[in-house]
Amino acid sequence: MATKLVRPPVPAQHVVPPTTRVPQMITTHRLIPATHHHPWTQSTRFGDCPSKFRPSYTTKVAGQSSGLVGDNKEIKADLYQVVQGINRGIFGVPSTKKSEIEGLVKLLESQNPTPDPTLNLEKVGGWWNLVYSTVTILGSKRTKLGLRDFITLGDFLQNIDLVKGKAVNVIKFNVRGLNLLNGQLTIEASFKIASKSRVIINYDTSTITPDQLMNMFRKNYDLLLSIFNPEGWLEISYVDDTLRIGRDDKGNIFILERLEDKMV
Repeated sequence: MATKLVRPPVPAQHVVPPTTRVPQMITTHRLIPATHHHPWTQSTRFGDCPSKFRPSYTTKVAGQSSGLVGDNKEIKADLYQVVQGINRGIFGVPSTKKSEIEGLVKLLESQNPTPDPTLNLEKVGGWWNLVYSTVTILGSKRTKLGLRDFITLGDFLQNIDLVKGKAVNVIKFNVRGLNLLNGQLTIEASFKIASKSRVIINYDTSTITPDQLMNMFRKNYDLLLSIFNPEGWLEISYVDDTLRIGRDDKGNIFILERLEDKMV
């Protein structure tokens, strides 16, 4: 895809501190035992947006006017187009496409309309759908979790509850061969503000429902949580009324699209 020409970023609004992150999700340093309690916290296919939202990407971007700077709307339109059909990047993407995505991310970050996101938490709260992340499940990890043969990833959603200071991540699964059994991994975490753009995330608890699905993952539950547990810090490097970008302490990038509560 040919990248559109964009105006030079607006330096005065560049906000990507050396470190980056917000109640976002996924990945952890420590492995959590199958006892689902421990301190911390976008069926759609991981990488493809939920079918009910997919058709509106370009339309939504074109209709936005919420204080976006310069060519943000065009950059966002390009970004949505580039991440189409890559399953959110969870099973890896070609290096050229990954570089293209990161280039567009940096352009948006350089024109962030909300340089102090933790001072404007109303832009962060609510439901979000993961569009893309650099977290991947490859090789033996994918095989052990059964994600090659009979289990597929569905929607990856996140709810940020500002009142409770909680982030709830919901990863949905579909199991072939068991009457199309559907289930989900729910990870709850707490967050606290660390700076004008960063939050510290602590794991609280997690569950897999229904029990049949928990039985399938029980042997590799620690591995599953090591991939999706968000404990650590998260920098919010970009946020507007419909899009949020975060970077965590493990070097990962997360791109999420806002969902209206009634659509969840």
